[in-house]
Amino acid sequence: MTARKKHFETIYRNFNASISEKYDCGQFCAPLNNGDPVCCDVENAIPAASPPEWKVIKKRTNLWKKYKPDPDDKHAVAEVKDINETCVACVCKGAAKCERDNRLMACRSFPFFPYLTKEGEFIGLGYYWIFEDRCWVISNLQIVEHAFVKEFVDAYQMLIDVDEGEYEAFLEQSAQMRRIFSRRNEIIPIIDREGGYLKVLPKSGGKVEVADVNEFSKFGPFVSDKAYKKEVKRMEKIFAEID
Repeated sequence: MTARKKHFETIYRNFNASISEKYDCGQFCAPLNNGDPVCCDVENAIPAASPPEWKVIKKRTNLWKKYKPDPDDKHAVAEVKDINETCVACVCKGAAKCERDNRLMACRSFPFFPYLTKEGEFIGLGYYWIFEDRCWVISNLQIVEHAFVKEFVDAYQMLIDVDEGEYEAFLEQSAQMRRIFSRRNEIIPIIDREGGYLKVLPKSGGKVEVADVNEFSKFGPFVSDKAYKKEVKRMEKIFAEID
């Protein structure tokens, strides 16, 4: 089974909620990334669309094109090659020209993915931990609103129900998260399907318990206001020297 164009058309109609109506998360990460939100910068995250999603988005807009990395950037070349084995690596025209109705599913859901237990149950939202030091949301999960959680869950439940490949990919992503967080000896924070909080205990075989959001860690420059302001000043100096 694989997802078809009609599934992504449904997702695009129904998955439009912002992570938070109160906070514009890009205002927090952009000052640390030369003015661009981290998730909108291909240097940080290369978006990927499955073949049916790519067909849908190309009919809707000219916002997106296939991404061709600098051939001298060996890491990006390897990443794009890996993405293109099953999906389409792509790039948009940038945050300033964003068309919210024409964001990829990856954009709508960032920094989250559907977390699946060892038994394969979709229990909530996990996050892409590689962005812990760059994404303000990951350090502030309490700001994620119920409307976003509901639309995320509905969209991904439909996707994994109809697409075995997507299901297997998220099953492996979740298993990898358990391995890494067990090595770190840290709990995995999960936003559950109703907007509450869970934690996956390290070195426990994936045991899940109810959590309090205050148990979740903050990372990098987002550990405190003082650390954030210090990092903003440091990055402003670096960007000024580059310019």
